[in-house]
Amino acid sequence: MTASTAMLSLEQTPPMAVPFRFFLTAPLFGIAACLLAGFTGPDILLSRWQPALLAVTHLFTLGYLAMVMCGAMFQLLPVLAGVQVVRNTALSAAVHLLLVAGTIALALAFVSARPVLFGVAIAALSAAVLLFIAIIGRALRRARSLHDTVWAMRLALFAFAVTLLFGAWLAAGHAGWGALLRRFTDLHLAWGLLGWGGVLLAGVAYQVVPMFQVTKEYPRWLRRVWGRAVIGLLSLASALLMGGLSSRSAGYGLAAAFVAFAIITLRLQQRRLRRLPDVTVDFWRLGLAAMILAALLWLLQPWLPPAWAARAELGWGVLAIIAAAVSLISGMLYKIVPFLVWLHLNNRLQAAGAWQGRIPHMKQVVGERWTRRHLRLHLTGSVLLLGAVLVPRWLFYPALLLLLAAFVVQLRNLLAAVLLYRRVAAQ
Repeated sequence: MTASTAMLSLEQTPPMAVPFRFFLTAPLFGIAACLLAGFTGPDILLSRWQPALLAVTHLFTLGYLAMVMCGAMFQLLPVLAGVQVVRNTALSAAVHLLLVAGTIALALAFVSARPVLFGVAIAALSAAVLLFIAIIGRALRRARSLHDTVWAMRLALFAFAVTLLFGAWLAAGHAGWGALLRRFTDLHLAWGLLGWGGVLLAGVAYQVVPMFQVTKEYPRWLRRVWGRAVIGLLSLASALLMGGLSSRSAGYGLAAAFVAFAIITLRLQQRRLRRLPDVTVDFWRLGLAAMILAALLWLLQPWLPPAWAARAELGWGVLAIIAAAVSLISGMLYKIVPFLVWLHLNNRLQAAGAWQGRIPHMKQVVGERWTRRHLRLHLTGSVLLLGAVLVPRWLFYPALLLLLAAFVVQLRNLLAAVLLYRRVAAQ
């Protein structure tokens, strides 16, 4: 372990079941999203407002991205902040169950347009998010650590609450229980993807990138300013848009913030102290490059003809959600999961006072070959899906097949880690 672990409270780590129930569920939603898109066909790309596309988008954002991030927070908060989550096994299981049920209900609601399903989705997802915020928020208030990741978690939690507010409002509109104000969809997406997802991912990167990728620390100014700037700009954009004004100026600031974060992270990785090949770094590089391209495409969109601007909106979604967010989270998982397996086996060794076998090191938990297979499938599928926005007839199904295979391989890799843990622990 590196010096980066010195400030961690490793003895506070929760049981493995707490984060792993979220981690193992996430690829299943990725698989479901690919299957639903394939069943709908290339027509799903006719418009961003296609009901099936809205369902697929939420299977990715709620079922995959939010699922992993909730599991990561249950795991990282006790370790980074030095505070235990009360009844974390039971409460995390409740959040997981509600999040799974709510995501499935919301996807079915979009596809079937049945108001009762929107009602079930609003109830389940609201309960999941509010319970999660209550649990994590209480723990954050008692946190002993002032680590920058802890501050990022607080900001991300606020963004998650705002995301829920806009999401419930829009879902009620889709159900016919009020006016459907589609102009607030972009705010819902921005608070969820940039505020909740972006700020939390950056906060985790402050710890994970130096610790696991053996780089220098992020600049102090970035760790102190970046998350607050993103939340401030999102608040400004919300105020402007709800007041009937253009929020483009705030959008320029958000684009600049994410480009800056991506460039700084890429430079840290380029100068990392350990130059051995690392597939998880390649996942991060893919995600960061897609983040930069998504920001540039958003800046270019107002200058495009209307037909091309509509394609650019879909292309932005592919870059931001599939190529950027899913790649970064995959790179994070392939470091966190092996570390957790090693840590829990090491804790069992110390508790027993003796060990007759040998603890596998982190690179043995998930094989490099299988991880790189996932990367290649995900990279090729993401590129083809981006091309399918322009040429859906030829590229749509090959892209989906590759992405489907990528999620299957990821699920296989995570299950292999769990089986390895159980096999070694049984010795």
